Amino acid sequence: MSTLTKPSHIGRKISRIRELRDMKQEALAQALGTSQQTVSAIENSETIDDERLAEVAKALGVTVEAIKNFSEDNMINYFNSFHDNSFTNGAFNANHCTFNPLDKLIETFHEKEKLYERLLQAEKDKIEYLEKVLKGK
Repeated sequence: MSTLTKPSHIGRKISRIRELRDMKQEALAQALGTSQQTVSAIENSETIDDERLAEVAKALGVTVEAIKNFSEDNMINYFNSFHDNSFTNGAFNANHCTFNPLDKLIETFHEKEKLYERLLQAEKDKIEYLEKVLKGK
């Protein structure tokens, strides 16, 4: 007898990863060359075709497997694995990170956000330039 399991909601996973990357729907839409409404539709979809999923994964800077396997529990376990590994039997563990991985992750998200803002500004400048050229004809 087979049991039915609730299908994994791929759109919610994409949405959560985008949020963790501190990326707005508009920025993801820009990276995909589509509209914010399309990104919204993707994030509300329970399933997504493999080709589109690969595009989304690339735009988010993660693998397709990372999206498929994403869960809040996995994220919590990942960050908890860094918790209090600095001392072993009262001795300092020399292999312990000298920085907080979460701080590094957040720093990376902010750098990426600035990059997307510069990319968006470059696109706006290009559009403005092209509009001037068209008006000149």
